[in-house]
Amino acid sequence: MSEIALEAHNLYKVFGRNPQQAVKRLKAGETRTDVLDAGTAAVIDASFTVRRGEIFVIMGLSGSGKSTIIRMLNGLLTPTDGEVLVQGRSVTEASAAELRDIRRKSVAMVFQHFALLPHRTVIDNAAYALEIQGVPAAERLKRAREILGKVGLDQWADSYPDELSGGMRQRVGLARALTAGSDILLMDEAFSALDPLIRREMQEQLIELQQELGRTIIFITHDLNEAMFLGDRIAVMRDGRIVQQGTPEEILTDPANDYVAQFVQDVDRTRVLTASAVMEPPHATTPISAGVRGALRTLREQQSSAVFAVESRKLIGVVTDRAVIRAVKAGNTDVRGIVDTNVLTVGPDDLLTDIVERAVETPVPLAVVDDKRRLIGVIPRVTLLAALGNVPATTREMPIIQTPIDMVAEFTPLVDQVADAAPAAAGSAREGGDR
Repeated sequence: MSEIALEAHNLYKVFGRNPQQAVKRLKAGETRTDVLDAGTAAVIDASFTVRRGEIFVIMGLSGSGKSTIIRMLNGLLTPTDGEVLVQGRSVTEASAAELRDIRRKSVAMVFQHFALLPHRTVIDNAAYALEIQGVPAAERLKRAREILGKVGLDQWADSYPDELSGGMRQRVGLARALTAGSDILLMDEAFSALDPLIRREMQEQLIELQQELGRTIIFITHDLNEAMFLGDRIAVMRDGRIVQQGTPEEILTDPANDYVAQFVQDVDRTRVLTASAVMEPPHATTPISAGVRGALRTLREQQSSAVFAVESRKLIGVVTDRAVIRAVKAGNTDVRGIVDTNVLTVGPDDLLTDIVERAVETPVPLAVVDDKRRLIGVIPRVTLLAALGNVPATTREMPIIQTPIDMVAEFTPLVDQVADAAPAAAGSAREGGDR
């Protein structure tokens, strides 16, 4: 089966007296404002591909063209130019019968204002799409009840829409789309009418359902935080055009222009960025086989207070400069005896919101490891703070927080040795100068 669920190729939609002339002028380089005498360009040269099983979010402010696009995807609006393919079938060129078949089998719609049938019970609303498809009553009610259970409404199956809260009615609308069995769900501002807390619950539930059922979701929103939370990939629209496509991390860390940069400046970065997005290469590392002297050499070369000890790329623990000095003075050569294995680690997909507290708890950078505990990166505290503040940071140093008294006791003998040697060296220099 193809990995592509839906394709949009160079879509234009112009409303007005002469839409074809407007498209021709737009293709020649004229702007949306230039062609107003011919028509209003709602969508201009929009192209994107949606993979099976992903949540693809189209976002933009009011008037950006996002709702017009979603209506072209299921044939409610015919593009002035361009083509839409759903699972390889052309929506744009489909006959009325073919379009009905696509809508019944491949694409379901979840509306902003629920669009429930008030005289039908919750379970009958959820089963309505299957009734239209001619599925026998017993089977469609069984499937509807299963989906109602997944959205937490099984005990409300025999209630009517006016007996439900707004969030519950939206769950019925979602259940109806899921019960239809369509591979693709189109959701146009589906949660924008809900209170903030209920909206967040619906967003979390949508992700859980998508992961469990593997549906492809195209979600329209004007809320950037919602887009960043839901989207596997996002298309940002402005004035009818898609100005950037990418993952939430890509859009947040590398905006395509000033408009996108201003759009994302107030996003809660901790809920979007992951450890892999901010980690740095693990330069300060030493193999176990290098011994104490090897660890000392790495500490000196990296100008660092600690190094991570690894064996076949797997993280063993951390070695501090203080532990190395003690080992050298004691004549020890095996670094295993001074490795602190109690080191905090995070995974590459962990969100920053989940690792900030751990970063505060550890005196060394957070180690980023994969599922085989291989060290793939580190996150120094300054790098984490820079990411949260959206400022660049480059660092290789691994600061260690130590008690000042302990540090004085540790290094005083070494300082005394240097101080004792200094007068003798100065005297030798004077004698050589006299001669």
